[in-house]
Amino acid sequence: MTTDFIGYLLAVLVGVSLGLIGSGGSILTVPILVYVMGVNPILATAYSLFVVGATSLVGGVQNALHKKVDFKTVFIFGIPSIVAVYLTRAYLMPLIPDVIFTVGSFEFTKPIALMVLFAIVMIFASISMIRPCPHCKDADDGEIKYNYPMILLEGALVGTLTGLVGAGGGFLIIPALVLLAKMPMKLAVGTSLFIIAAKSLLGFTGDLQGSETIDWTLLSTFTGLSVVGIFIGIFLSKKIEGNKLKSAFGWFVLVMGIYILIKELFL
Repeated sequence: MTTDFIGYLLAVLVGVSLGLIGSGGSILTVPILVYVMGVNPILATAYSLFVVGATSLVGGVQNALHKKVDFKTVFIFGIPSIVAVYLTRAYLMPLIPDVIFTVGSFEFTKPIALMVLFAIVMIFASISMIRPCPHCKDADDGEIKYNYPMILLEGALVGTLTGLVGAGGGFLIIPALVLLAKMPMKLAVGTSLFIIAAKSLLGFTGDLQGSETIDWTLLSTFTGLSVVGIFIGIFLSKKIEGNKLKSAFGWFVLVMGIYILIKELFL
């Protein structure tokens, strides 16, 4: 039970990450569930959708109360994303075979494939966090402009990725909103949380149709502690410079992504 206790403590960090930088929740959630709490990778991606979705919803409401959410963007980006994540969880995931291919005595199974894909996503996410974003300013002025085709396409792609690996996709959504909608950084973070919440929670309903048994005690406890963490993160975001924190977190995510790749493929 010691590992479960550690896992629950780490759940707080999931919320802190979402509260501080608007992303990174799922990047922590899936490895914690799989490697610390021993949850099957396929089930862990489903749990991640619920944890990150519920936590992001709380953070999104907090930001909305401070007028840091653009609901028009939530709708434009969210609709294709929600459709994509639901279809992926309900129909695409069950089509993936349990054993994808074998090489000698090594079997490349569905759980390994999901963790390898997740590790690749982590590595790309870390690069976007480490690299400075010259367009991501904290100024609150400027008119929001929409590149509708690109926002709709990005929404569908992020939704599919979310469905496959349980990643909320904040590291993709925030740059997209800043670059494609010319949105100020703080507004993009709050808006991103609402988009993550909508598509993650609705995506999770796709798993409720499956045969997997969900441990609601573990899931509700983990989610509750993550929600506590997002309040801490929102508070700390007023004290800590976001860009420096995001870069440091990016290096941590890069190391974790490389570790998961090595563990799944070579150990």
